[in-house]
Amino acid sequence: QVQLVESGGGLVQAGGSLRLSCAASGRTFSTYAMGWFRQAPGKEREFVAAITWGGGRTVYADSVKDRFTISRDNTKNTVYLQMNSLKPEDTADYYCASHRMARTTSQTMGVRESYDYWGQGTQVTVSS
Repeated sequence: QVQLVESGGGLVQAGGSLRLSCAASGRTFSTYAMGWFRQAPGKEREFVAAITWGGGRTVYADSVKDRFTISRDNTKNTVYLQMNSLKPEDTADYYCASHRMARTTSQTMGVRESYDYWGQGTQVTVSS
């Protein structure tokens, strides 16, 4: 059974930073791309960032490019999302997810339906 557990969310003022973590178990973590998504109240879940299984390629939504950085440590089975220059519109529940295909490096990393396991989410609130 694959488990993904996010942590690191909280309340921060606009312009501040947070670092989210997602600890994975139950699957060979190092062979799967990982993604971060977010869902604001009343909105659909949207793609934020993804990273290939080896960490050599990253993809970002335009709304977070140059502010957020995704990374992974395969020795710790953990993926991170460093969020800088946070804005009130970044307020959402943030979810990590594991891609359904091993060793993929395709454009499907930005597609929600390409992920088969999800964490429970961690809340991020950015005050103005």
